[in-house]
Amino acid sequence: MAKKGIPEWLNSSLWSSTTSPSPINDDRHLRHPPATTVAPSPPIVERPPLSPSPSAISTAPAPPLPVRPPSKSEINDLQNASGKDGSGTEAPAAEDVSRKVQVVAELSKKVIDLKELRRIASQGLPDDAGIRSIVWKLLLGYLSPDRSLWSSELAKKRSQYKQFKEELLMNPSEVTRKMDKSKGGDIIDPKIESPRVLSRSEITHEDHPLSTGTTSLWNNFFKDTEVLEQIDRDVMRTHPDMHFFSGDSAVAKSNQDALKHILTIFAKLNPGIRYVQGMNEILAPIYYIFKNDPDKGNAAYAESDAFFCFVELMSGFRDNFCQQLDNSVVGIRYTITRLSMLLKHHDEELWRHLEVTTKINPQFYAFRWITLLLTQEFNFVESLHIWDTLLSDPEGPQETLLRVCCAMLILVRRRLLAGDFTSNLKLLQNYPPTNISHMLYVADKLRTK
Repeated sequence: MAKKGIPEWLNSSLWSSTTSPSPINDDRHLRHPPATTVAPSPPIVERPPLSPSPSAISTAPAPPLPVRPPSKSEINDLQNASGKDGSGTEAPAAEDVSRKVQVVAELSKKVIDLKELRRIASQGLPDDAGIRSIVWKLLLGYLSPDRSLWSSELAKKRSQYKQFKEELLMNPSEVTRKMDKSKGGDIIDPKIESPRVLSRSEITHEDHPLSTGTTSLWNNFFKDTEVLEQIDRDVMRTHPDMHFFSGDSAVAKSNQDALKHILTIFAKLNPGIRYVQGMNEILAPIYYIFKNDPDKGNAAYAESDAFFCFVELMSGFRDNFCQQLDNSVVGIRYTITRLSMLLKHHDEELWRHLEVTTKINPQFYAFRWITLLLTQEFNFVESLHIWDTLLSDPEGPQETLLRVCCAMLILVRRRLLAGDFTSNLKLLQNYPPTNISHMLYVADKLRTK
């Protein structure tokens, strides 16, 4: 008998999809195989310094809001990512058209009402290229609600990212050469065919490739090698069924390089966390949306824009990656405990069956759900819809994420209540297809009043 107060519609079979899981869902287990023990928590996230507000406010008119339907290549990628093989797009529902009109009207204002924008975005954004790009930048605080500031803000931050690339993606030889040039040491007599070779006495301890000093550029360079190799492996495995990310085409390779640059710079600016496997999955949706912006000027700077938005998003989840905070009231273990408490509050019968009767530790499935923001539990298209809701909540994405995870459990409660340890763990580590809109609706109903 179901717990009193749990409405029947929460677990109705009407909300379950009969389509088979997409290739992305199959591939996720190769990259992040289910574990029967608690995965080790990654180290701390240190947020890179973001640029200060521009000192001079541009009064130039705000650029027009570009909106266009997805291109044919985008449609193919999204169909592959969603498991659909149709040759065309479905006709938009009336509510989708209405939502598009609302969001375009809001984005066209000189000063955007973030509260209203969050309300609209929480229901899911239309798939027209350009809308998500602007809305996500606003929701993540990368763009100011005042459109007149966009030009100066973007110019300053894009310039800062260019500086990051110049300083952090060079090997020690290039760094030394650049420093030497700035000191005037790069001036060579044209009569001399090659630069003078430094004598051993002129090579400092920090400049020597075999130096083990903490300030040695070469020592730090070699320490970065393992991290860079991990980034390279993960980026090459990002959404293998999407031509945008995978393959030998020039476009795919360019996008892979952009992901590597962003993750490498993030790792170097954040020595406390560096790079944690799976961050590529969190970065991928952001970069994809920005790169497909119909405004060619914005698309050209997708890498720099994605970097800062990735930083903003990661800063909201920093405590989940801090190993020193694992046993504190803000660490990942407590975050998972909060999910358990939320389930107990809304459905004690299901909570008791999972954690007392079948003894399933929520860390066995929720660790991946939370740390990777559900990118491995749903296909790419569904993840975008879920992220619309996560990013639009004024309480922050983590609070919404916990409610969505709780809704995921409640929506399969019948199967869970009828299952044992093995079947339930398999179900939760391979979450079945479901109606995303309904899942988000249930999650909103779990909001604490």
